[in-house]
Amino acid sequence: MMDWTDRHCRYFHRLMTRHALLYTEMVTAPALIHGDRDRLLGFDPAEHPVALQLGGSDPHDLAQAARIGAEFGYDEINLNVGCPSDRVQSGAFGAVLMERPGLVADCAAAMIAASPAPVTVKCRIGVDDQIPEEVLPAFLRTVSAAGVTRFAIHARKAWLQGLSPRENRDIPPLNYPLVHAMKAEFPHLHLSVNGGVTSLAEAQSHLNAGMDGVMIGRAAYHEPANTLLHADATIFGAGESSKTAEDIARAMLPYIERHLSAGGRLNQITRHMLGLFAGRPGARHWKRTLSDLAHLPGAGTEVVEAGLSAIRQFAA
Repeated sequence: MMDWTDRHCRYFHRLMTRHALLYTEMVTAPALIHGDRDRLLGFDPAEHPVALQLGGSDPHDLAQAARIGAEFGYDEINLNVGCPSDRVQSGAFGAVLMERPGLVADCAAAMIAASPAPVTVKCRIGVDDQIPEEVLPAFLRTVSAAGVTRFAIHARKAWLQGLSPRENRDIPPLNYPLVHAMKAEFPHLHLSVNGGVTSLAEAQSHLNAGMDGVMIGRAAYHEPANTLLHADATIFGAGESSKTAEDIARAMLPYIERHLSAGGRLNQITRHMLGLFAGRPGARHWKRTLSDLAHLPGAGTEVVEAGLSAIRQFAA
């Protein structure tokens, strides 16, 4: 979810669910060590629980980055071994590390030694010509021996040769049975399934099949109210929320005001809110209002109010 799940997105999503674990965008370890840490890592305390997702392949760098992330207060440090981006491949990390489980284990061990926060791994079932039924259990066995007990498994191969990062999200077939089989083979590990899950009903079916968790990415981003507003009740057994999508939009207004007062721009926040009314009458007008007006100089909360006015008109 690079360029998507920034701090504004996570604050917005947290208003809809108290219990779901939120993830940052992937941050490379060298960028974190040498860059602007406040810009890369700063987050609102309301976002907890939140995991920092790191990219890298140097144990020493990743150990430093994990320690820094823990010092910033992140609840979990996650090593990404699943991203198929060209930028990631050129840096010898991300999904390409599925071919080097020993190095992943070394990285994880160094991170665990440096971080008081739990260290987890997100991976694929394999890459290119690897045989997932052979590669995935060997990968889990090797990396868990380094001390990792929690994995999120994207149930697709990543084709690093021949497919774009976008195509890698859809074209390689999903293999949920293999991921479920890993839970049976490694019952002591906390395993979550990722990839292609578009609803809470699908998520619940994976949990019913024995998985420990389910990671939902793009569906939660594009249709947040349809997913996150009901997650606490459906998945975590909390009472059904009385909040509506309109309530969430209004709850964002003080946050937006603070951001604007600090010199920020409205569209930095509202770009994450475009799908809030997905499937509802007026959703197209809400999206168009925010898209057309939020980037203009001086744009403020009146743009959100105008979008809500369109929603009310269609609801009448």
